[in-house]
Amino acid sequence: MPTPPIGVLALQGDTREHLAALDSAGAHAVPVRRAEELEAVAGLVIPGGESTTIAKLAVTFGLMEPLRARIRAGMPAYGSCAGMIMLADKILDPRSGQETIGGIDMIVRRNAFGRQNESFEAAVTMEGVEGGAGRPVHGVFIRAPWVESTGAGVETLAEHDGHPVAVRQGPLLATSFHPELTGDHRVHALFAGMVHESRERDASGAV
Repeated sequence: MPTPPIGVLALQGDTREHLAALDSAGAHAVPVRRAEELEAVAGLVIPGGESTTIAKLAVTFGLMEPLRARIRAGMPAYGSCAGMIMLADKILDPRSGQETIGGIDMIVRRNAFGRQNESFEAAVTMEGVEGGAGRPVHGVFIRAPWVESTGAGVETLAEHDGHPVAVRQGPLLATSFHPELTGDHRVHALFAGMVHESRERDASGAV
């Protein structure tokens, strides 16, 4: 039986860049727009874009509840920038009626590093990626959020200016920045490895 692909939520945002980054990291990646496509993937990337628009489209396309159900069931997911907001259990400054998928026990502040014209790039030391502290990740921050606080089960993988910008909780990963825009695919390789580990655990019946 072929290995299920990793999906990239293709409602809004930089879907194409994530698909290319996953392919470059050695993973088979496919776009996901419908609930039946979501059921066919082993993990999911939630791309950067506009979090309120992604949330509204997820509701419109009948994807919000299936997404929440798959996350609760243990599906690995990775969110970059707006995707980090979508995976947060709580937003500090949400727009009226803004929903998230949830899953990571964290509070996130939207646009924490500034607006579009205050976007920047920085070297980020990130645990878990190949090379670790000796080989920083190139972080592209575009209207980026940061993590205000985390629960006990959340591991901070990277900080910038004293704020967490990469976190992991079990099979869920999130970054404030956009590694898909840099040509450095180590974050995507990390996530692909998480998906593989999850499948191995499922196959062995481990809890």
